[in-house]
Amino acid sequence: MDIVRARLRRKNLYVEKRGLINSMTGFSRSAGHDDGSRWAWELKSVNARGLDVRLRTPAGMDALERTARDGFAKRLARGSINVSLTLFRVAGVSEVQVNKLLLDQFISLAKEYGDPAPRIDALLTVRGVIEQAETKEDGDVTKGREQAMLASFYEALEALASMRAEEGELLEPVLRERVSEIESLVGEAEASATARPEVIKKRLHTQVAALLDAAPESLGEQVEQRLAQELAILATKADIREELDRLTAHVAAARNLLSSGGACGRKLDFLCQEFNREANTLCSKSGDAALTRIGLALKAAVDQLREQVQNVE
Repeated sequence: MDIVRARLRRKNLYVEKRGLINSMTGFSRSAGHDDGSRWAWELKSVNARGLDVRLRTPAGMDALERTARDGFAKRLARGSINVSLTLFRVAGVSEVQVNKLLLDQFISLAKEYGDPAPRIDALLTVRGVIEQAETKEDGDVTKGREQAMLASFYEALEALASMRAEEGELLEPVLRERVSEIESLVGEAEASATARPEVIKKRLHTQVAALLDAAPESLGEQVEQRLAQELAILATKADIREELDRLTAHVAAARNLLSSGGACGRKLDFLCQEFNREANTLCSKSGDAALTRIGLALKAAVDQLREQVQNVE
């Protein structure tokens, strides 16, 4: 058993070095046998907010269930895991025995009512007279089988972790591509003439001048002061520099998470929420069709990123 654990530890190092992030989807199967039984573990993993392990094992396998749950907790961080263990007894390990107590009761009942003694072949067809009982095993044999079944479980667990790592390796470039697309759109918004404060100021001054020309001369000074105040407020509201700075910071944070690896799925999901919030604000502040188009494209890119992030551990 120590040799098996050492081999699995070496596999762990390989899995961890191969990919930085892990997916939450995967499947694995591992089978084994001994002189009296054969068994098979099947593990299926899908997305989940946390780690949810559901086991289906034959009766009397409580110790194996506890060990399996501990194994998942140490090896995986997130995912909904369905585990099934099937166990088959090889022919020849069970024996047929006669329920003599029930057989005597039937014979006594026949005598009580004066009926002739029933034929033995008829009695043997009565349900419960013939029973199949498991042959009692030596304790060392049972313990050895449990250890072998655990070894099969650890092999299935590592195979599942390896498949999740392979899926993560394929998923990582997709995530980086979405982040790069977001960064490109942020650059377009920043370069847009409508995003520059001086252009916004010039446009608003033009609008204010038109309003002053239309106002009565006696109210010109009051109107000008009031419009100056409104101008400052509108210029502040129309400036998207703060949103662009935060979007740029979020892009850097997303790349750092992808580079650091580990169980970063929930952090990436939170970043997607922040991306979406800034994209919404950018669209609401936009007074130009070009900037609105960029904002909508940004929201679409964030949605695509978030859809992929849902599968990251």
